[in-house]
This record gives sequence, C-alpha cells and structure tokens, in this order.
Amino acid sequence: MANLSATEISWYYNRLNKCCCRLTKPRRAILDILDDTRKHLSAEQIYKETLKISSNAGLSTIYRNLELLVRIGLTWEFDAGDNKARYEIAKRPGESHHHHLICKKCNSIIDYSASVDNEKDFIKKREKNLSNKYNFKIENHSIDFFGLCYKCSKNK
Repeated sequence: MANLSATEISWYYNRLNKCCCRLTKPRRAILDILDDTRKHLSAEQIYKETLKISSNAGLSTIYRNLELLVRIGLTWEFDAGDNKARYEIAKRPGESHHHHLICKKCNSIIDYSASVDNEKDFIKKREKNLSNKYNFKIENHSIDFFGLCYKCSKNK
C-alpha cells in the first residue's frame, strides 16, 4: 500500500486473514484510495478512483468489497444525509477516534477529534450502561452532527 508502514500493512493483512480473505487487487485499491484521501468517498467515487490506477474492477465488485471491508472492520460506512453511503478507512492502532460535522446544504464533512478526549469518560460510561442494560457487546460507535458549515450559514 502506498504510504503505509510495515505495522499498518500487517494490521490490514491480519484482519483480512482472520476472516479467511485475501488482499485482492480490488480490496487493496479500495484501501489505498481511502488511506490516501482525507475525503469521505461514496462507492461511485471510489470506483472512479480505481479506474485511474488501472484496476479493472467493476462497480459491483467495489460495492461487494466495501461491504466485506466494513463487515470485518477495515473501513467504516456512514450516511452523510445525502442518501449515499460514505466510506473511510477504519481507525488503525495509534490513531485517535473522531466524529463528523456534516453540512446539510453542501454535504461537506469535517472530522473532529479535538474534544473527543473530553467526551471519552461519558461515552465509555454510556456504552457500559447500554451493554449491561441490553446485554449487547458494543464494538464501535459513530457520532455525527448535522447542521450548516460556516460558509453555508454565512450565505443563508
């Protein structure tokens, strides 16, 4: 993969291997594209990017592989409010967790993690309470805030 350390490549490989999956060309292309961008891409955008790096994977192959990568935890999928699933690379060891601010007008997405540290205790307690109450093992969470970005609120 493009700019990944040996530890990161090993992490991807081990996650795929645990699920009896190989690191195929389409999967590697998807992971490379998501790793190289700070944007939150749709399947169609990922497909267009794979064509630039000479992958012959069709759009249906991209969808199937994204579904697999989400299921095994290598990518995350979320709805940005525009009825299109968006994807991003999953948090790797050593990275901090982040949440999203999503503009309802221009669909821009801002990752934020600055105040996440202040929220950790609250979220951990909430996850523990929910786990106990519903006998449910929480593996991850996503918090998205919807509103208007500075540019759109200024032009309103």
